[in-house]
Amino acid sequence: MRYLIWLLRLVIFIIVLLFALKNTAPVDVGLFADHVLQQVPLIVVMLVAFVLGAVFGLLLAVSAILRRRREINRLRRELARAQETLAHPSTGTGPVIPETAAPLAPL
Repeated sequence: MRYLIWLLRLVIFIIVLLFALKNTAPVDVGLFADHVLQQVPLIVVMLVAFVLGAVFGLLLAVSAILRRRREINRLRRELARAQETLAHPSTGTGPVIPETAAPLAPL
């Protein structure tokens, strides 16, 4: 299985490399306020767009990751408390009120 994953990675790398080598033509990139970058290789433009998209996606995922991590830690603490109470059960929880042990008979 490990060799299959490495083979798949190698095939994807070769495909991306061939794609990059085919897209080296210079292009003009128009930015804000009529600022134009001239003669930028197309693969550089695509790489920058990919990296910016990946960074933006990771920034959006950070809040969900942190929320899940807090939930996991809370559940671990709760599990530890439950295991502690099962390992060391207490004999009494406090004074027993007579009405709760045996309710009074109606008059």
